[in-house]
Amino acid sequence: MTRQIRHTAAFCLLLLVALLANAVRVQGVEAESLDKHPGNPRPTVDRFGRPRGNILVDGSPVTGSRDTHQRLRYERTYTQGPLYAPVTGYVSQTYGSTGIENAEDGILGGSDPRLAPLSFSGDHPHARSAGGQVVTTIEKPAQRAAYAGLKGRRGAVVAIEPASGRILALVSSPSYDPGVLSGTGRRVTDAWSRLNHTDTQPMLNRALRQSYPPGSAFKIVTAAAALESGVVKDVDAPTGIPAPYPLPGTDTSLPNEADGCGNASLKYAITWSCNTVMAGLGVKVGLAKMVGTAEKFGFNDPSLRIPSPVAASRFDQHMSPDQLALSSIGQYDTTATPLQMAMVSAAVANGGVLRYPRLVDHTETASGRLVSRDPDRTYNKRVMSPATARKLRQMMVNVVRAGTGGKGAIKGATVGGKTGTAQHGVHNAGLPYAWFIAWAQAKDATSPAVAVAVVVEDAEADRADISGGGVAAPIAKAVMKAALARDRAGRG
Repeated sequence: MTRQIRHTAAFCLLLLVALLANAVRVQGVEAESLDKHPGNPRPTVDRFGRPRGNILVDGSPVTGSRDTHQRLRYERTYTQGPLYAPVTGYVSQTYGSTGIENAEDGILGGSDPRLAPLSFSGDHPHARSAGGQVVTTIEKPAQRAAYAGLKGRRGAVVAIEPASGRILALVSSPSYDPGVLSGTGRRVTDAWSRLNHTDTQPMLNRALRQSYPPGSAFKIVTAAAALESGVVKDVDAPTGIPAPYPLPGTDTSLPNEADGCGNASLKYAITWSCNTVMAGLGVKVGLAKMVGTAEKFGFNDPSLRIPSPVAASRFDQHMSPDQLALSSIGQYDTTATPLQMAMVSAAVANGGVLRYPRLVDHTETASGRLVSRDPDRTYNKRVMSPATARKLRQMMVNVVRAGTGGKGAIKGATVGGKTGTAQHGVHNAGLPYAWFIAWAQAKDATSPAVAVAVVVEDAEADRADISGGGVAAPIAKAVMKAALARDRAGRG
């Protein structure tokens, strides 16, 4: 009997050891994978079990939370959702999150450990605090001007403060209301299907995630390369480039839309957007230096975050001379996001120094305690010398005062710009994209207050009506006027 009791006791001990081992396995070794298992509802219930922190524009929240009294208790709400959708993104109980809602989820959802006050009570390390707040760099007047200017047409606007990299406006059109995706059920799935199956793609963030052929707006990059490399020393001197321009190694000649481009100077070519001069200068500069200059502006960078991810703008690193000629005027397979082209304008406006663009100024706790501040920092290194930036600024001013960008002029301010009409589609059959990049400086200011890029892809306009100067420049002007007014108020 004693022997049987010993065997039973040993067996029970083995069961206890196995139970303890299994508990260690489940609660220790496999805890993290079980937490993240798709079938585990607890993280989702916990995530939506309390109000989410807000995203602020000009000190006011553009988001909120609604108590549904359901298992997933709080749904996200948005104030003027379509206006700020490219900034906020959405957070959905069904479809996840995008934009700042995604990039700053730890702060907004309360899981970031920096939100918790110092505690010595052994609180659970994964416990959620009250959701913090994300304070954006967006300025309401500039954002509204950009949104109103596009009038629902397909396109985008980005405005940047050149000296700091702060993004003042970020608009994609047509837009959508992120609030329709917040919850669960048939209403949300129907909205998702509707938004994803319309030809206008309202959920596509054209400002950050869509790249376009930049057309003649890219000529500012080519001009910078020509000046920095020494190919052009005097912007008023004839370049010796004929019109039309024979594309190297081909039987094709490149024409111009403007008159007087044969043997024109760089200044004339920028003012009147001569394709031949800029294509020829790109070939003279050479592939390596053209690539190097483009990359200093931000092209070919897949790691750009603002903090939302940005699609990489492209300037091909391997091209034949004829392809380089076309790329130097923003054609062939050169592509750029509106943010990228705003960065080009900002670098010129800021004396050749490009500040890293940023959409978040700082984050804070629900009570207002500072958690983090996004610093001003330089993007890579100096894009160009101050002398080159000065020459480019003067040429861009001439575009507005005497050339193709007259509709971007602002009374009482100095404005520099560059128009662009980018061909696309098979055999250029698609309607051109209208571009305008610009910067503006108040009369009594020491530096430009704003740099902007506008692209309009208007499928319903007549081809003759589509031009950077005619379509995009007035939108840029309205945005720059709003930014200048805020700048004057801040200095007043």
